[in-house]
Amino acid sequence: MKFSKNVLMPLVTAASLLVSAPAALAETFKMAVGDAAGGTQWELGTTFAKLFQQKTGGKHKVDLFPNGQLGSEEDTINNAAMGTLDFSILAVNNITPFSPTVGLLTMPYLIQSADEAKKLTQGEVGKELTDNTVRDAGVRIVGWAYSGFRVLTNSKRPVKTLEDLKGLVIRVPKNEIMISSYQAWGINPTPMSWSETFTGLQQRVVDGQDNPYITVSAMKFYEVQKYITNIRYIFSLEPLVVSESVFKSQKPDVQKAILEAGQEATEHSFKYLLETEEKIKKDLAARGMQITDPADGEKAWIAKATTTVWPKYYKSIGGKEKLDRAQKVLGR
Repeated sequence: MKFSKNVLMPLVTAASLLVSAPAALAETFKMAVGDAAGGTQWELGTTFAKLFQQKTGGKHKVDLFPNGQLGSEEDTINNAAMGTLDFSILAVNNITPFSPTVGLLTMPYLIQSADEAKKLTQGEVGKELTDNTVRDAGVRIVGWAYSGFRVLTNSKRPVKTLEDLKGLVIRVPKNEIMISSYQAWGINPTPMSWSETFTGLQQRVVDGQDNPYITVSAMKFYEVQKYITNIRYIFSLEPLVVSESVFKSQKPDVQKAILEAGQEATEHSFKYLLETEEKIKKDLAARGMQITDPADGEKAWIAKATTTVWPKYYKSIGGKEKLDRAQKVLGR
């Protein structure tokens, strides 16, 4: 059968539209998740993905890659800054090297409750830090996972005092403020990337580490750690960031969906922490982990860290006035 030119062209045009339509209508974004599935990072990410897909009428979705599949948390910041990765969820201390003022949120003993963590991140302080990460790191914070205080775990002995801490080899992230905190307590910690931490604990390269209860459970640290000390020096915040170049390339309705899904997922994360942390503590105890409170209300730990570490990092967080303002916001 022979087609005329007038008949053939519409057929070709219709076929090309059918081929190109799905790409024009739908897009799948990639999200790196530093922790394993089951923790607060995963909860924030899956909640965001579900909400974002709903808000875009199913046209856009997000695939999650947990447990560092797309590189270390530090790597994902670089990749997002370059626009080769769309989203990442990571510990806030891993953003600090790229945007130092975010280090405010890792100043030891600044945040003393989940409510205070929410108040700082959801108010003017959090907005300013978000603006700074766009400027400094090329990523935009669109959500927060609230993960609880970073408790100390180790495989050797119960730790109640700073004296008990001496002699232990403790893994910390490659974060100057956190390293300085342990140095103020009298030991030199071992900086180690997150992806190497479980193996380091398993092979006894390091004796211990600090992370929230939910992370200890999600990462199955109970398999390689025996003792927990309820220190409260840092409240773990894990921001969800989007590549600023990726964000800016989206249509206004998609940008709006990203921001709204991030905010709603943040609210969910806060409720999730309050609902699950006590259950996880009981589960870890049932698995044989021994939980200890620091002696004397942690006073010695607090005094050493705040008098030594705070002044050392005033400049990097934008000046002492930034810390003073945060304390004022918290009513102190």
